[in-house]
Amino acid sequence: MTLLALSLPLLSATPAFAMHISEGILPFPWAAFWYLALAPFVALGARRLNSVSREDLSIKPLVGLLAAVVFIISCMPIPVPTAGTCSHPCGTGVAAILVGPLVSVLIAAVSLLIQALFLAHGGLSTLGANTFSMGVVGSLAGWLAFRGTRRLGGSLAVSGFVAGILADWATYATTALILSLGIRGEAPFAPLFVKVVLAFLPTQLPLGILEGVITAGMVTLLYRKRPDLLVKMRVITEKELPVHA
Repeated sequence: MTLLALSLPLLSATPAFAMHISEGILPFPWAAFWYLALAPFVALGARRLNSVSREDLSIKPLVGLLAAVVFIISCMPIPVPTAGTCSHPCGTGVAAILVGPLVSVLIAAVSLLIQALFLAHGGLSTLGANTFSMGVVGSLAGWLAFRGTRRLGGSLAVSGFVAGILADWATYATTALILSLGIRGEAPFAPLFVKVVLAFLPTQLPLGILEGVITAGMVTLLYRKRPDLLVKMRVITEKELPVHA
């Protein structure tokens, strides 16, 4: 009786929600298209990683650490059942700030691949689409936002906050675009796109702000504890080092 009682939760049917864009949602032509769109960014990212690691062997351990950070951050799902996916933080903003957007694409690809293989989050058929939205668009948006805000005189905290928000929101705008293009069939694109965006808004607006706070906190913590690392990553210059460093 005890074994039966313990097994009831496993035997009972419960709702399951997809993490990232789930397996099988995108038709094959669209799934293949996003793999092709992603391929040059992965190639450029691998080339960039090999280039910088030849100059500094400590880069690869840092990339591995960032991959773990992105993996953990992007594993916190909030279901959006009307969109066939989940809202979640991404982590690619901080990765792009520290190692650049191209290497951040590789980090996102590895993180999403592990999630697809071992956690059933996303899927192999949608890996190209998920990596394109989170890795390519999210990383570029975060990196450009950080660099742009810094040039306008923003502090590390403010620039990290803006980068985290825009990386997150850009990822989900792209996810809405990918979903709408893939599942619309003969329906008009614009109304469906608006519906998917509206489905994300209640969860992703606050999550984007939360990711901005997380990104700002990580960058400022590194500035206090390891400013030399930020100099090495060309996030700040030697003139910006704190006095006690």
